[in-house]
Amino acid sequence: MISISARIAKELGVAPQQVQAAVDLLDDRATVPFIARYRKEATGGLDDAELRTLHERLDYLRELDARKETVIEAIRKQGKLTESIEVTIREAATKTRLEDLYRPFMKKRRTKAQIARENGLEPLLDALLEDRSRVPEEAAAPFVKDELTVDDALEGAGYIFMERIAEDAGLIEELRDYGWTKGYFTSRVVSGKEESGARFRDYFHHVEPLSKVPSHRALAMFRGQAEEVLRLEIAWTGAQARGEEQVGLSPGEAAIFRLFLLDDSGRAADTWLARHARLAWKTRLAVHLDAALKRRLRELADAEAIRVFGANLQDLLLAAPAGSRRTLGLDPGLRTGVKVAVVDGGGAVLETATIYPFAGKGRVEEALRSLADLALRHEVELVAIGNGTASRETDALVAELMKRHPKLRLTKVMVSEAGASVYSASELASRELPDMDVSLRGAVSIARRLQDPLAELVKIEPKAIGVGQYQHDVNQTELQRKLDAVVEDCVNAVGVEVNTASVPLLARVSGLGPALAANIVAYRNENGPFQNRSLLKKVARLGAKAFEQAAGFLRISSGSNPLDASAVHPEAYPVVKRIVAKTGKKVKELIGDETYLRSLRPSEFIDEKFGEPTVKDILAELAKPGRDPRPEFRTASFREGVEKLEDLQPGMVLEGTVTNVTNFGAFVDVGVHQDGLAHISALSETFVRDPRDVVRAGDVVRVKVMEVDLQRRRIALTMRLGDEPGRKPGRGAGKTPTKRSSSGNG
Repeated sequence: MISISARIAKELGVAPQQVQAAVDLLDDRATVPFIARYRKEATGGLDDAELRTLHERLDYLRELDARKETVIEAIRKQGKLTESIEVTIREAATKTRLEDLYRPFMKKRRTKAQIARENGLEPLLDALLEDRSRVPEEAAAPFVKDELTVDDALEGAGYIFMERIAEDAGLIEELRDYGWTKGYFTSRVVSGKEESGARFRDYFHHVEPLSKVPSHRALAMFRGQAEEVLRLEIAWTGAQARGEEQVGLSPGEAAIFRLFLLDDSGRAADTWLARHARLAWKTRLAVHLDAALKRRLRELADAEAIRVFGANLQDLLLAAPAGSRRTLGLDPGLRTGVKVAVVDGGGAVLETATIYPFAGKGRVEEALRSLADLALRHEVELVAIGNGTASRETDALVAELMKRHPKLRLTKVMVSEAGASVYSASELASRELPDMDVSLRGAVSIARRLQDPLAELVKIEPKAIGVGQYQHDVNQTELQRKLDAVVEDCVNAVGVEVNTASVPLLARVSGLGPALAANIVAYRNENGPFQNRSLLKKVARLGAKAFEQAAGFLRISSGSNPLDASAVHPEAYPVVKRIVAKTGKKVKELIGDETYLRSLRPSEFIDEKFGEPTVKDILAELAKPGRDPRPEFRTASFREGVEKLEDLQPGMVLEGTVTNVTNFGAFVDVGVHQDGLAHISALSETFVRDPRDVVRAGDVVRVKVMEVDLQRRRIALTMRLGDEPGRKPGRGAGKTPTKRSSSGNG
């Protein structure tokens, strides 16, 4: 049998020894970020994406192997295990195939087929299958006994035949593959739900090839089914999909006929067998396969939606930070007022307030005076405005503030407030801001997420951040696992300043977790800032393994060792010492001297532990220590006078921020409380396979308005600025979510 490592290696297209090295490291509790960054020699340079895939497949295949042993033991206890059955089970490549093979041996309620076997009727079925010329009634005569009549005997044999058909693993696999490649997914409106389910009207009469249904459409239709608006079915032929009457054998019936060599020659047993074969298809197999194919479509749609959510979350977490600048955060509101918070460059709260500029005549002037006073006293540089209700009105208020007080030199930025309310009411917010009203905590979060999106957003459950496709509909366990992995990768890609990081941020560092993160902060509070990485070993319960996994991702900017501010791992400091010894330069002289470092030959500093890949990384890190992989900070400028949907006109060219990227296009905030959609066909002059090849969440882009549907609250945009308004992009153009805060979330 091929080993798990060899199988994964074949799937990834890498060498088995690379996979085995990664498996050994994972089994030794190494994290993916650590392996990707600091064990390149062992894995041959597998990157974090490859390692994540490897890890997922490793878990799946190990679960599959464990299940195989359980199945084999269960069949052995029944006394039915043969060598061929065991070999077939061990060769099963998927969990689905394994369960197909186990189906005939599963313990089940006492079926009519089992009762028939107990009555000794299986030989009757075997006799009719062996000699198709036999008349069923004559063949059944010897089985008549007590109250068992000829008709009863034939009926029992028929139940056995139907069960045998329904549990044939090869037949099930053949039909499942046929249904997937040749079948259709149909959606029909449930009678009487036309009006209440109007938002699903695109799917009231919908048919498309099953294997071609994209994730977002599948999830939309499954939601319609869950809300009892749509009825979803698998059609095996085009005629069936169109609702036409079936002529001749269905594909399922034809497959059964081939398997059991049935024909229409008129032989007596064939007629009897064919009747039960059709009945087995209609009552057993068709029902089972309909559910199985829908489940496969659902699983694939979930996986794709989770991938999209993960990609968008990554883009959002790695969005450009505004940096350590004093920021005024505004959480807009109409009736309840605008919540205001001023934070310093490190995110500490300096002052809070609530203003009511929209509460009545004369309140605008009062609000402007309050904002000007706050900005002046605290030397504010940035104004972060939450993008929820009243955001455009608040944006206009700040624009007026900037116009009246140019000497303040303020920069205003619209910031996604998704998840801010979740954070405000969380236990973490209560610990961080214990004496602050819940309503004001959102303004603090909005200000901080402009300064450093990653540091602030890790405090919020990823699902609440609002950059997914139907995230409440998909497999929640798989979603959580994916999002946790994304957050972990992002945090470790950027690195964490150990002397200022919060517990939630530290908890995402390789090898730590909530408990050790809390211990680090407790040690820091008690003993003052860490002066070097070695002091981390004094933190309670932070042992050698945790230190190995975490140290390279933790930064100490003003410590005693300049290398502690870099991504060079402490275990590799001897390599730097060799570089220092050979060059005669001090570490501080080497740091930042890109030209000189490029002149060095990595091969001169390798040893039995650290190879050329690690030495190259060290030299690159010395050239730009602690380099941040995130892009430079930029903001979108919304057009004045364009504040609501009614202000938009076809042909307008606007600047906006990409809020969400799906498989069918990108949603763009152009400042009107309703994201517009640039369909995938309108993203570029050339063919686009994946929208994320063109845009990412957080990008600032220029778009042209193509169409505005006021009734359906939809905006069609294009990034092909030469397009003429009215041009119809590909299927799905112009579709936007009904709520701004749930773009693509479902």
